[in-house]
Amino acid sequence: MSREFTYTITDPVGIHARPAGKLVKIAQQFESDITLDHSGSTADAKHILGVMSLGIGKGDLLKVSIAGADEDKAAEERAPCYTNYR
Repeated sequence: MSREFTYTITDPVGIHARPAGKLVKIAQQFESDITLDHSGSTADAKHILGVMSLGIGKGDLLKVSIAGADEDKAAEERAPCYTNYR
């Protein structure tokens, strides 16, 4: 079973280097696969270049999929990151 969430990015500059780095650091703490989907492009949330390549800006929708043994914990820990990542 997997968990999926959709977030609207509210930061005026979107997900740039600093917040992308924070997201990756948190994602790497979990065994589960964490995938980001933006406008049909996907990236592994554990790799900064993939996250940065999505070009996520303010107002964009970001779909997060989490699947694995610790998906519930990963979902709880990651949810605040998409709204409070500065």
